[in-house]
Amino acid sequence: MQEPLHMLDQSLAGQTGAAWLSALEDIADEAGYFQPLSARHNAAFIDAGKTLLVTFETLQSVQSTSSEAHPVGFEMVREEGWSLLSFFCEGQTWFRDPAVYRYFDRLIDDGFFEDFEQVIFYGAGSCGYAACAYSVAAPGAQVLALSPQATLDPRVSEWDERFRRMRRISFTDRYGYAPDMLDAAERATVIYDPRVEMDAMHAALFTRSNVDKLRMPYFGAALDIQMMRLDILYALLGAIGAGENVSAEFYRLHRQRRMDRNYLRAILGDMEDAKRWSLARAICDHAAKALNAPRFKKRGEQIAALQAAETSAPTS
Repeated sequence: MQEPLHMLDQSLAGQTGAAWLSALEDIADEAGYFQPLSARHNAAFIDAGKTLLVTFETLQSVQSTSSEAHPVGFEMVREEGWSLLSFFCEGQTWFRDPAVYRYFDRLIDDGFFEDFEQVIFYGAGSCGYAACAYSVAAPGAQVLALSPQATLDPRVSEWDERFRRMRRISFTDRYGYAPDMLDAAERATVIYDPRVEMDAMHAALFTRSNVDKLRMPYFGAALDIQMMRLDILYALLGAIGAGENVSAEFYRLHRQRRMDRNYLRAILGDMEDAKRWSLARAICDHAAKALNAPRFKKRGEQIAALQAAETSAPTS
């Protein structure tokens, strides 16, 4: 099954919607299969190895996270020799569709997941919800979910006003409440930005003995894009597949934020708002030296002047 994998190098950039799905179908048919599930949901399987990565993505997110418009799992197939089962939806649906339920039921009945030595579920945001919810289909799986919602059932999460239109969709039937669906997982890792209030509140609902909740402050709600930008995401998936300590590996990889201009600008803004001038200057000094960033150097000098002015100002 290795020969057809050269198809994964084919760029899908510039193709969207039905054209993108058609191109993906051509690739999947070479090494597995492509399966339409409903008007808004499709699945693609690539048979390559004994570790299976199950991913959930929106068609829109594929375009924004990959310059070649590749599903997130292609990298792990190429680099690690994993098999891949990818699910795609049009828009944000949280994969709440009876056709998706029935497809997972068939996979369970066929013993599909039992053919693999290891199964890893992955998704971000609404797709992170799906990764958690459907992981129950493969007991003993590992799960990586970025900023997932636990449920949009208004009886539980009426405080989340971001997705009001989804409140008419049932989150109480099959594969419903994501935290409960993780009970069969060997281990789940939920990563979120605690400064995004709604994401932090959802993360609190995932408190379970087999769930590690890891904080990634100052990176916002789109953690998948940020983690790819910092070369963290694929490395973390690889660590999960290798059986490494996921939390330790995350914090090791996350140290790269100290060399990230966006992160440094964000914490600098917080320090300035709080008038913590010494810390603000330390951030500027670090960035100026480590990144050879003259703008940080200039801002450090301005902060030093502000600090000196406040110190010398007469007190009443």
